[in-house]
Amino acid sequence: MSRTCAYVRVSTFEQDTQNQVREIEAAGFKVEPQRIIAETISGSRAIAQRPGFFRLMEKMEQGDVLIVTKLDRLGRNATDVSSTVNKLEENDIRVHCLALGGVDLTSSAGKLTMGVINSVAQFERDLLIERTQSGLSRAKAEGKPLGRRPKLSMDQQDEVKEKLAAGETISGIARDMKTSRQTIMRVRDQAQ
Repeated sequence: MSRTCAYVRVSTFEQDTQNQVREIEAAGFKVEPQRIIAETISGSRAIAQRPGFFRLMEKMEQGDVLIVTKLDRLGRNATDVSSTVNKLEENDIRVHCLALGGVDLTSSAGKLTMGVINSVAQFERDLLIERTQSGLSRAKAEGKPLGRRPKLSMDQQDEVKEKLAAGETISGIARDMKTSRQTIMRVRDQAQ
């Protein structure tokens, strides 16, 4: 006999999962309180790094149904969501997403929906890369310096070179200049 479980998640302690629980109930799903896993954890964390979801996976059995209000409850990006849905499907667990009209993501229609979502996500990633490369090329053509600004001004870098030439230690110079040893070593390496 299949059981219905719910995974509800918020990102901060100021937020409450009760709205998600109410949404699930309003959609007609009856979930026993012990089958609702509520978690407060950032959406930027991969699903595999969420202890509440891990506990849920241990509890769920073949034929169970998992309800989420939105896809982003299942993962940090389309790839993470797709991987999670595939893992659940391998265990014969159906996944319903209310934001997508309650469609079962493991059904044919759900797989089509996930395919479209993954394609759009890949398209957005590709566009972002193109825009970034275009911006970098334009900045380079305009002679703008790329990358982080140096930690030390040109005068400070000259001072570091003088101190190194005078035999002062990297650690001592870093302490005097209130910076890291790595910054001093970078100036030393650029001078060579």
